[in-house]
Amino acid sequence: MSNHSLLLRQIRFEALSVHSFELVHPDGHELPPFTAGAHIDMHLPGGLVRQYSLCNNPAERHRYVVGILKEETGRGGSHTAHEQLRVGQQVSVSEPRNHFELHPETQHAVLLGGGIGITPLKAMAHALALRGVSYELHYCARNAGRAAFADELHALGHTQFHFDQGNPAQGLDVVALLRKPPAGTHLYYCGPSGFMATCESASTHWPTGAVHCEHFKAPEPDASSAVQTQPGGFVAEIASTGQRISVGAQTSLADALIDAGIALQTSCISGLCGTCKVSYRSGDVDHRDHILDDAERSHCLTACVSRAHHGLLVLEL
Repeated sequence: MSNHSLLLRQIRFEALSVHSFELVHPDGHELPPFTAGAHIDMHLPGGLVRQYSLCNNPAERHRYVVGILKEETGRGGSHTAHEQLRVGQQVSVSEPRNHFELHPETQHAVLLGGGIGITPLKAMAHALALRGVSYELHYCARNAGRAAFADELHALGHTQFHFDQGNPAQGLDVVALLRKPPAGTHLYYCGPSGFMATCESASTHWPTGAVHCEHFKAPEPDASSAVQTQPGGFVAEIASTGQRISVGAQTSLADALIDAGIALQTSCISGLCGTCKVSYRSGDVDHRDHILDDAERSHCLTACVSRAHHGLLVLEL
């Protein structure tokens, strides 16, 4: 997948610690199309690569817009974007890719956004409105000052804002909202880890295939089971050449492949973006990603976090 050098045309204050960044082609050409829920890789100063959801209307072909929350405890990407990117700079970005698509059979959509998780859901609201599909968008934030893109969402309609003032008990009652899933309704949610856990727990009774989510951060592993499930080493075999590579218990499959001279692109290193997705022919795979569905997991894995429980893992490389 090729990268594009785009012009950073505008940076806007959207909410406390949230800026939007508008990227356009330097010569005004159309950009590769995207669908609601898609994200791009942004190559930031200092060699950092981070994934950000596109939040503008997918019908717009002249620009990409991302919203970035400056995270005090993040890995440095959001600080770099806020502090070093300037209007007029050229920024290298990937073509859009999507692991959070709107289901084509959605008759009504319930969109739940927590904090900066509103970004892919905003694009979904634009797309649903364009298609004439009914939806309701629930935006959960601490207060109005932290609700990004509020004016645009008010203009779209179908949006309810829920401000908890730092006490989740005062916010949206997710359990009550999701208690009875109407026929033909699909649920889409995105937000911080606690919000994600609440939405997941409240929607376990929904029909299979009707619930869709995207994590911005990999969920924290369960500490009580981490030691019991910690796998040992294994051997990766390249099906096309027969080359075998030993992968230690404390080494990721991606690192082992790269160290052995196998060309492999990586980005998020947390099983969220799909950059390092590879096919496998056989093996007892320990899937640790947060993007592949059961069908994909039967033949694909993300090399940055997934591995084999033991024995031989044969890769289609």
